[in-house]
This record gives sequence, structure tokens and C-alpha cells, in this order.
Amino acid sequence: MTPPDTVTAALNELKSRGYNIDFNIAFDKLICSDNKICLNPHEFEIVEVFRFEGDTNPSDEDVVYAIESKGGGVKGTLTSAYGTYAETASAEMLKKLSMHK
Repeated sequence: MTPPDTVTAALNELKSRGYNIDFNIAFDKLICSDNKICLNPHEFEIVEVFRFEGDTNPSDEDVVYAIESKGGGVKGTLTSAYGTYAETASAEMLKKLSMHK
């Protein structure tokens, strides 16, 4: 399978495979404010990563993570800029996310 060329294409592909929850980082957790789901770093696995690098503009750099809860009942995505544009996160969360870059 050919990797997607854009962040939007990656998100659409993952959504078609059941990754329907949009996660955000809240210091030491992944949260989804739409349905109040909250996962600590030990409660989820990153199963796929798509990394996009801007050819001319560093602000175009982004990472899309496909995330599943360890029980398998929750599947979602996290889109996170990296480098100087990365969100604040706990050391534990940064360690978990950086293992997959």
C-alpha cells in the first residue's frame, strides 16, 4: 500500500478503517472532548505513524498517529506538529510519542 501524500489523505484512510475519534494532548493524557474519552499513556498503543515534512515551510511539518486502546475498544487519531511547533505534553507522553517518530 502506498503511504498517503497529505495529512488529510492519511486521516481519511484511517477513518475508513475505524479510527473515528479525534484525540488531543492534555499534558499527561489523550482526550476527546466530543465523547469524554480519556487515555493515559499506559492505556494506549500507537499502531501507525505518518510523518509529513514541509518542503519549503517548516510549519507544514506534521505527524498523524493511529491510536488504539490496549483493550481494542477505542480507535482514533492524533495529529501533532513536531519540533518547535509541538504542543506541551508531559515527559511520559512525549516519550511515548517520540518512540514512533
